[in-house]
Amino acid sequence: MPDDTTWLTIASTVAFFCALLPIVLSLRNFRYLTPPPPATAADGTVADVSLLIPARNEELSIRACLEAARASVGANLEIVVLDDQSTDSTADIVRELAKIDPRIRLESSAPLPEGWCGKQYACWQLSKLARNPVLVFIDADVRLSPDCLARMVLFLRDSGAALVSAFPRQETGTILEKMLIPLIHFILMGYLPLDLQRRTRLVGFAAGCGQLFVTSRQPYEAVGGHAAVKASLHDGIKLPRAYRRIGLPTDLCDGSEVATCRMYRTGGQTWSGLAKNAREGLAANGPIVPMSVLLFCGQVLPFVLLPILIVRWSELGFTQEVGASLPMLLAAVLGAWGVRHLQASQFGLSRLGAWLHPAGVFLLLTIQWYAVARSILGIPPGWKGRTYPAKA
Repeated sequence: MPDDTTWLTIASTVAFFCALLPIVLSLRNFRYLTPPPPATAADGTVADVSLLIPARNEELSIRACLEAARASVGANLEIVVLDDQSTDSTADIVRELAKIDPRIRLESSAPLPEGWCGKQYACWQLSKLARNPVLVFIDADVRLSPDCLARMVLFLRDSGAALVSAFPRQETGTILEKMLIPLIHFILMGYLPLDLQRRTRLVGFAAGCGQLFVTSRQPYEAVGGHAAVKASLHDGIKLPRAYRRIGLPTDLCDGSEVATCRMYRTGGQTWSGLAKNAREGLAANGPIVPMSVLLFCGQVLPFVLLPILIVRWSELGFTQEVGASLPMLLAAVLGAWGVRHLQASQFGLSRLGAWLHPAGVFLLLTIQWYAVARSILGIPPGWKGRTYPAKA
């Protein structure tokens, strides 16, 4: 057993090396997660695009979503909204806008079949209703910039990928949103080598954002479309994996210039929304333990150990223990904060969330293990009035 003079050095060393990976990888990944290229008339990017929007009880966001889509330039556009058995005024709002813009079309979803997730079934139906060869799937809470579709079509063409996605700028309101939502970028940038994601077709390097997907009809149908991931609650991960399983490349970009999204509007929605698909992400059986260790030891532990070290310094003076631990803890803390503030600046994320980084990571881990516990107990995840089988 280490004695009282060495335990802090050991813990600090573990914390430093766990913190080092996301610091180095994030700084490296900034060169790869870049915006889609600007589109000009010379690019020849005008394409026939079907913008496909699943909508279930989206009266708070669907109008802004459609108004933004109507302003799109550089694409021959149809906008298809699938009303997924909404009980609010979603359909009425879409009908109102369809009267003044013939590009907007409202369709109604069939009843949800057994074994399907609601969103995946809605997207699959939308693909059958689409008339154009380029399919763009967005969530109803996403607002596109006027040049978004043209730029994303150009990115699809230039990347050589069969499926591309963009991470919109994430708008946050409540404190839980500010603490938790920006961690989507932190996990992506800190633990996925984006150069390997781009250069290889390995399934394990698949990544995407379900808020904005762009593909062409032929590869989409070759994969089986959303039917290939019909039971998934996390198409941001599962749909790119489906493409890669049949050898098709996927890619992703920074969408903060071309789209914005407010995922959730309350702290409760934030907790429930992140928990519902956790078992297909960080809380899956494979990554839950190693990712929990890496995140806790690298992103929480340094912030706990540093004040302990300062107290010992005030009590014992600048000992060998302090001299060995202090540089490592300072590097871990300043590195984590520095990376988070760089991401906040680059992607338009919450500065408050960056300052509260260790608390946000601890909350994220709590949600992941909460999802694991619910799964073990057989408590099914639910969303928008539907429940789905618990992931074993």
